[in-house]
Amino acid sequence: NLLVGDIFILNLSKAGMAEFQEKLRLQHETSMHKELEKLLTTAKGAEQEISKKDFEGFKNLFHRFLQVKGPSVKWDKIHKPPEDLIHPYDKIKAQVLPDSVAASLNKLVVVKLNGGLGTSMGCKGPKSVISVRNENTFLDLTVHQIEHLNKTFNVDVPLVLMNSFNTDEDTKKILQKYTHHRVHIHTFNQSRYPRINKESLLPVAKDLGVHGDHGDAWYPPGHGDIYASFYNSGLLDQLIAAGKEYIFVSNIDNLGATVDLFILNHLMTQPKDKRCEFIMEVTDKTRADVKGGTLIQYDDKLRLLEIAQVPKAHVDEFKSVTKFKIFNTNNLWISLAAIKRLHEQNAMDMEIIVNPKTLDGGLNVIQLETAVGAAIKAFDNALGVNVPRSRFLPVKTSSDLLLVMSNLYSLDAGSLTMSKKREFPSTPHVKLGSSFTKVHDFLMRFESIPDMLELDHLTVSGDVTFGKNVSLKGTVIIIANHGDRIDIPAGAVLENKIVSGNLRILDH
Repeated sequence: NLLVGDIFILNLSKAGMAEFQEKLRLQHETSMHKELEKLLTTAKGAEQEISKKDFEGFKNLFHRFLQVKGPSVKWDKIHKPPEDLIHPYDKIKAQVLPDSVAASLNKLVVVKLNGGLGTSMGCKGPKSVISVRNENTFLDLTVHQIEHLNKTFNVDVPLVLMNSFNTDEDTKKILQKYTHHRVHIHTFNQSRYPRINKESLLPVAKDLGVHGDHGDAWYPPGHGDIYASFYNSGLLDQLIAAGKEYIFVSNIDNLGATVDLFILNHLMTQPKDKRCEFIMEVTDKTRADVKGGTLIQYDDKLRLLEIAQVPKAHVDEFKSVTKFKIFNTNNLWISLAAIKRLHEQNAMDMEIIVNPKTLDGGLNVIQLETAVGAAIKAFDNALGVNVPRSRFLPVKTSSDLLLVMSNLYSLDAGSLTMSKKREFPSTPHVKLGSSFTKVHDFLMRFESIPDMLELDHLTVSGDVTFGKNVSLKGTVIIIANHGDRIDIPAGAVLENKIVSGNLRILDH
């Protein structure tokens, strides 16, 4: 060992280095456990009990995080999934639905991931309460869909919302308005984990408070937490006792994720000795989806491969549409009994996503997350179903919002379907500039939503407004340069046009 200046250089053998790293890991783990114990002393009663359960999950994740060495996949072991494990939707839909479909529905629970806020779209509160169509919110549409199923087939499909500490209080207030709807609604909270200081690897939090200055010390740890928090809430056992067998899980902002009777029937009619415990809906990749997770065959199991797991040298290959042709929609059908079994055996083993963040004060933190689809490898007889693009209709931006508010879609019993008047099935590519990011600003810029039935591509940039009854066709590009403004007049028809410069329409 050498002392050079103030730097102590350790000359260690491989074995010595491994021992040194192990001691360091233990030190970090011990320090973390002490800090968590301190945090628990700042609470009492029910809050302390809930936090204890959350911290058990966090300790497990942190332990695994410290153990991780190098990438979680070896690239040369990745194979395309065998064709018999990715079932085409067309074949599934060709099956005649049996009379027992109502019995199958009675074994189903719909779970919506409702932990996200509307901040990225400039809204306060849960994202699920943003109005997306005819004054209906994401939550309204979900309730209407399930109520329609329950009435049509005379069944009891309950709705379960997985909230986070960010959305729980507001969501519970809003749920009161559905009291007289024919749908039983349950909620449970996903865990609350402490953000970790990137340098010290210790929690940022000083107590268990989440309001005011304390809010950014905590985070909901990704939707992979559904298995543990569903189990811990007691709701999983309650639903199994009520005769429920499967959950259909999806993001609440995916308006294409409705209960599909053909997939449900396919799931329920698998041979007894090959009972499927997990179906992941995948759809064909386009150039817009190159970052989406894909299904692969790895160690003779179906596995979800996310871009974060891909070694840098292979990222371009991962993004290629030729090698990896499908991506995960996050519409999942999962066996309740299997969730219970695997959780009790601690056998999920989902890859850890390390998400770096910078807090408002400039502090660099990391949050450890998991993805719900990553558990697919733990379930028996898992399948992918290659579904039409229409089952993946997420609303992440105001550009997406414009599409779903337009006449491209018709609304029936809470479900959006592509208008029969559109001559081709693909949705237009829409790119709205930063003036449209916030929902409030977006709505102020449209006197009415334009007719988009014949639109292929729309790009809007700068200070642009649209009058009533505007029609957009083909490729339309509207660019107002800095300091300019463009008002598209009422009744205008723009077909394959580029509009730039300055166009003001003033009242007189």
